[in-house]
Amino acid sequence: MDSNITIIGAGVVGLAIAGRLSLAQKSVFVIEKHKKFGQEASSRNSEVIHSGIYYPNGSLKAQLCVDGKEKLYQYCDQYSIAYRKCGKLIVGTNISDRDQLSSILRQAKENGVFDALWVEKKQIEELEPNIHGDYGIFFPSSGIIDTHSLMKQLESESALNGVNFVYNAEVLTLRKIKGGYELDLKDADGENFSFTSEKVVNSAGLTATQLAREIGIADPDYQVFYWKGEYFSIGNGKHKLVNRLVYPVPEENSVGLGIHTTIDLDGRVKLGPNALYLENGIPEYSVDIEHATQFYESTKKFLPFLKIEDLSPDQAGVRPKLQKPGDQVRDFLIKEESERGLPGLVNLIGIESPGLTACLSIAEYVSTLIDF
Repeated sequence: MDSNITIIGAGVVGLAIAGRLSLAQKSVFVIEKHKKFGQEASSRNSEVIHSGIYYPNGSLKAQLCVDGKEKLYQYCDQYSIAYRKCGKLIVGTNISDRDQLSSILRQAKENGVFDALWVEKKQIEELEPNIHGDYGIFFPSSGIIDTHSLMKQLESESALNGVNFVYNAEVLTLRKIKGGYELDLKDADGENFSFTSEKVVNSAGLTATQLAREIGIADPDYQVFYWKGEYFSIGNGKHKLVNRLVYPVPEENSVGLGIHTTIDLDGRVKLGPNALYLENGIPEYSVDIEHATQFYESTKKFLPFLKIEDLSPDQAGVRPKLQKPGDQVRDFLIKEESERGLPGLVNLIGIESPGLTACLSIAEYVSTLIDF
């Protein structure tokens, strides 16, 4: 075999897995179709370190996010990766919001998030003088992170541990062979070549379902659906009026957390993301300027200073969700496939938010599924 373990995908989760598995002193390869790491969902998101408050108790999203947040802060401190514990404020503006906030607070405590603070109007004004909210919840340990620096450190650490990175190599087929798996790949020059590995971790993000199908897993539960999230920047100097992550109360069974303020380490403020179902299953990253009206209408109730002319198109990302419109929200799907006759194959399907926050804990979890 060419490798003991091959990881398909060099997003933040694939990189974290590479770093963790490299500690076993095995031959580890990472295959990535792009010319460098993190070119899809990992570089097109809010860069938020989440607390783990929304997800059902006992779910992988809840467990891995709560644990992953602490691991991530420790990792950033260890390697001097920039982050800021700016805190997250969820605000309500009507009585039904108050009931929903109470439910979120209970869920947070069930998930092991104990730093939540219930705040009334006066406290909200002290935290964010320019924000409107009658009541809310403040999570001091939520934050933002320099995702590129995180991924660069994960790549560097993995390489120092002997991991081999193969960029510009797209996996075309994946099949079971005696003693492991064979991957057919195409390089940047269009040349095809084969590669064998005892074990395979499918962390291919948007194309993870396609790779699972290549090896014969046609389970409808593995089907991902693409949702685009657009962002608009707040300009005209009004970015200075927000210092924290400010979220509305999310809608029940929503595919997102609602359009919210996202700050970055350079002080810029964006609104987003929305959630647009890409029915044709084709990722695309345009931002429709006509959607500025939706962003304005969705946020003006808690951002009273905002005018529609303050908004300009920023970026967009595509999320691989396990639900289409109208479906219940689904958990991460992380599974070792021995029961399907595919020992040593681990599939990670539908790894969306809070995948960034949870990346180190996801890596630890995957390591428990692989028999070294």
